[in-house]
Amino acid sequence: MATPFVYILFLLLLPFGIPNLLLYLIAFITGLTLDAFYDTLGVHTAACVTLVFVRILFISVTVSRDGFDEPEPTLGNMGIKWFLLYAFLCTFAHHIVLFFLETFRLTEFSYTLLKCLLSGIFTLFLVTLIEFIFYNRKVR
Repeated sequence: MATPFVYILFLLLLPFGIPNLLLYLIAFITGLTLDAFYDTLGVHTAACVTLVFVRILFISVTVSRDGFDEPEPTLGNMGIKWFLLYAFLCTFAHHIVLFFLETFRLTEFSYTLLKCLLSGIFTLFLVTLIEFIFYNRKVR
C-alpha cells in the first residue's frame, strides 16, 4: 500500500543556481530512466517534471534570488520548517501525479488517494531521515 520513492531526494537537493531548463531536463531524464526500469509509459517522467515545477514555484516564492548564499536546499542550510514544507509539497505533488496516472480511472479514487497519502508519508519520513543522517548545520 505504501511505496517509498526516495529517488525524489535527488531532485529536491539540486542546487539553487541550476537554470530552470536544465532542471526540467534532469527531471525528464530521471523519470525516463525510472520508466525504463519500472516498465511504465511516462508516468514517472510526468511525476518528476511536476515535482520540478512545484520546486521552482516554491523556491521562487520563498527564497529571494539576490541574497542567498546556500548552494542547495538542504535541511542544514534552510532550516527544518522550510525543508519539511518544501519536501511535503514536492513529494505529494509527485505522488498524486504518479499514482493517478498509474491508475487512470476515477472509480478507484479513494483507494488511489489513500495510496498517495501513505506512500507520501513514508517517502517524506525516509527523505527527512536521510537528511537528518547527513545533517550539517550551517555555520553563521
